[in-house]
Amino acid sequence: MGEPVLIVGGIRALLLQALHPRSMWGTAQNSELMDPSAAWARLGRTVEFVRVRTYGTEAEVERVGRRVRKLHSKLTGLDLSTGETFPVDDPENLLWVHMGEVDSYLDVARRAGVGLTRADADAFVDEQRRAAAVVGLDPAQVPASVAEMRDYYAGMRGRIWACDEAKDGLRRMFSPAVPRNLLPLKLAAPGIGMLVVATLPRWARRMYGLPGLPTSDLAATVTLKGLHRTTRIVPERYRYSPDARRARRLTREHEADPAAWTIAS
Repeated sequence: MGEPVLIVGGIRALLLQALHPRSMWGTAQNSELMDPSAAWARLGRTVEFVRVRTYGTEAEVERVGRRVRKLHSKLTGLDLSTGETFPVDDPENLLWVHMGEVDSYLDVARRAGVGLTRADADAFVDEQRRAAAVVGLDPAQVPASVAEMRDYYAGMRGRIWACDEAKDGLRRMFSPAVPRNLLPLKLAAPGIGMLVVATLPRWARRMYGLPGLPTSDLAATVTLKGLHRTTRIVPERYRYSPDARRARRLTREHEADPAAWTIAS
């Protein structure tokens, strides 16, 4: 999770999550995501939540989880295709958002060459069920392996599509409204956007009305590998965030003396 190339996975997750109409409508109708002047701040809050959930202490994670669960429990959305009102924290919506993160981070990491075995990949999916519990899901109802995740997506394909709000989000990704101090990011957005879109599953690209060609998959994989190899040249103290450096240190200490730990953290 600390590898710089995983930033691509985080953006990919947003595009994948947007393909569930109710998840997209619930978000668009209850947040500042669709307001260009406020969307960046909203995204920043999401990034902070993921940071705490990934690296925080148990107390910190419980605190942000409790806040998010309380917020979601008060919100409803309007299904624009049926006119029905639905709770934002409907388990189907929460699970779709969760799996979009897990699949995106794992797919980008493996294609970039982070170095995960099949057992590592299954362990990652399994461990992320703890993250699912933070937002209110029952971990027992969440896919626990790559194979289960693959089956989940196969079962969801007939229930999802790109609504107008999702397509609008895709378009704005190529020219985002950013604070003045992040103007260089706006200039880099088209290139980043093309890479992120190319990492999506072919069926997801087709839902957005884009080509789902095998050549795009190959080009994305080659680019991800190049990015990851380039960042590996950067010294660790600059390559990783303080949270990631701490996590790596704790992991090394655990590997050196596992008997000193009651649980792996």
